[in-house]
Amino acid sequence: MEIISVNSYEEMSEKTCSMVLNKIKHLQNPVLGLATGSTPEGLYHRIIDEADDVSFRHVSTFNLDEYVGLNKEDPNSYQYYMNDKLFKHIDIPDENAHLPNGVAVDLEKECHDYERFIREAGHVDIQILGLGLNGHIGFNEPGTSFSSRTHVVDLDESTRNANARFFGSIDEVPTKAITMGIETIMESKEILLLVSGEAKAEALARLVNGEVTESFPASILQQHEHVTIIADEAALSKL
Repeated sequence: MEIISVNSYEEMSEKTCSMVLNKIKHLQNPVLGLATGSTPEGLYHRIIDEADDVSFRHVSTFNLDEYVGLNKEDPNSYQYYMNDKLFKHIDIPDENAHLPNGVAVDLEKECHDYERFIREAGHVDIQILGLGLNGHIGFNEPGTSFSSRTHVVDLDESTRNANARFFGSIDEVPTKAITMGIETIMESKEILLLVSGEAKAEALARLVNGEVTESFPASILQQHEHVTIIADEAALSKL
């Protein structure tokens, strides 16, 4: 596990962008694992700034998760977020950009199909992750099995509260989501974990120095062969 210390959120985003674009330029058919939320927004802004110099026509992407019950036109869906923050600004073909379908009639089948699509693509070459305050990665909440595959999860109240700022009220935040499982994430060939801000400092310290336990899902990253943590000084303050 490598830790790259940066001075600011902006520097974190710039450094990550450089690593992702380097991967895109040097692989024939790169597969990116993408995340949503506030943490990767700066990364996506940076990628868009470089879009004139890099083509995404040969790139496939798989997002970590999607809310159950929100269609892709809903401004709070992750499909809408990805279209708005990245996809519509780059030349990636629509059919190459994958997210779970949160309004699928058969959610179990949707989970199995998503796993199959990832497998058929050759697995994720470089996975972008954020870190939840309770240690969740994707929407894999504390207690999720390390052997989990893509599945439907009940969202922890702390996660719903953290995401309520994107909705009109906590009551509007969905209670379920589809998420890549922990074992699915761990099959990624490389993982970039982005952590910014003092609020994440305790969680990051526990990830790096704590025991590997399903009660803190991100702790499993200690066992991955190629994890790079890119964190600003505030996030690293308890290490």
